[in-house]
Amino acid sequence: MKPLRRAAILAVGSELLTPSKIDTNSLYLTERLNLLGIDLAFKSIIGDDRDELARAVQVALERVDLLVCTGGLGPTDDDVTREVVAGVLARPLREHASIADRIKARFEGRGLQMPEINRRQAMVPEGAQILENTKGTAPGLWIEEGDRVIVLLPGPPRELKPMVSALMDGLLKARASGDALVRRVIKITGRTESHTEEAVRPLYAEWASERVPVSATILASLGQIELHLSARGASIAEATTAVDAAVGEVAARLGLDAYSLDGQPLEQVVGELLRARSYRIALAESCTGGLIASRLTDVAGSSDYVTRGVVAYANDAKTDLLGVPAALIAEHGAVSEAVAVAMAKGIRASAGTEVAVGVTGIAGPGGGTPEKPVGTVAVAAIVGDTLRTRVFRFVGDRELIKFQASQAALDMVRRILQA
Repeated sequence: MKPLRRAAILAVGSELLTPSKIDTNSLYLTERLNLLGIDLAFKSIIGDDRDELARAVQVALERVDLLVCTGGLGPTDDDVTREVVAGVLARPLREHASIADRIKARFEGRGLQMPEINRRQAMVPEGAQILENTKGTAPGLWIEEGDRVIVLLPGPPRELKPMVSALMDGLLKARASGDALVRRVIKITGRTESHTEEAVRPLYAEWASERVPVSATILASLGQIELHLSARGASIAEATTAVDAAVGEVAARLGLDAYSLDGQPLEQVVGELLRARSYRIALAESCTGGLIASRLTDVAGSSDYVTRGVVAYANDAKTDLLGVPAALIAEHGAVSEAVAVAMAKGIRASAGTEVAVGVTGIAGPGGGTPEKPVGTVAVAAIVGDTLRTRVFRFVGDRELIKFQASQAALDMVRRILQA
């Protein structure tokens, strides 16, 4: 049998085409497939439309060795994946008695009678292999069509993930090439995309000539740059060794600007640095509205180092809650290094922490002046006896300015801790 090397994912469900539902299954599947050396050629989201899905399945089967369809295996009329794939492959559907019995037993175990529509989930295309679903009623299906494989999986992640794990150890592993694809994400701040590219570009030719080549892709966004490295080897260990070496070379060139060498978010990196030193942090935020505290406390175990945060949005709150003198605000303006420092010192004094941050700025869209336009943010960070301040000029909408301000504040703390 020809090994599986290229895959496509079709996420089926009209709800995935709305703003309220995100396709997270494809990310999980891509990661798992890569571990077996299977590259993802493309992925698409298809609504509950038989004709659209049939065309997408036909196109995918012309381009890849492995097609994975997620969703659309339920009992209702809009669950069309099973029927459409059977139609494209010209395979009749037949009820599988053992599946029907298992679904019936599952309902009876909850004191319910199985609705007749659930019999649709027991329909199996001729020649398909059944993939047991231990978390729900819809079984998965493994269908071999010549050298190609079509896998149908239920949409709910709690049902899909156990089935994928079983495939990784069984059917998929047996059909994979034996190679392993390892990826690593390096996260960078303090540099533009072009400055990052300029620093690491000389490495590309060296990596390409290695026995296990390493490829790189740069992704830019406001507040950070990501460098994605990948290598394909005869084993996970071989590919990992190649990527590790490349990561080390990037780290040597970028220094402190590379804040994460393994894809960790900045808040997690800062948290680990604080924990390693048994330091605690307190936060005084104005324009970020508590975003820095929110990011830090998104990390499990952050109660070890986060003590408190104050959102002092109004000037009188800066005075009442943080002890910032009203005269200081009048002299320098609420958005100034002097006020950011006073905010940091005020929260540190009340919290008794080793680390404190003060942030004040203009997130927009209004409130800017020629001297202090929208995007002006003053940040102060105190770590032990070290105080650093800076005024930034960020661009973007209100949400982006707030994120960049939180990123700058966390990065300032990180750089002091790593100095």
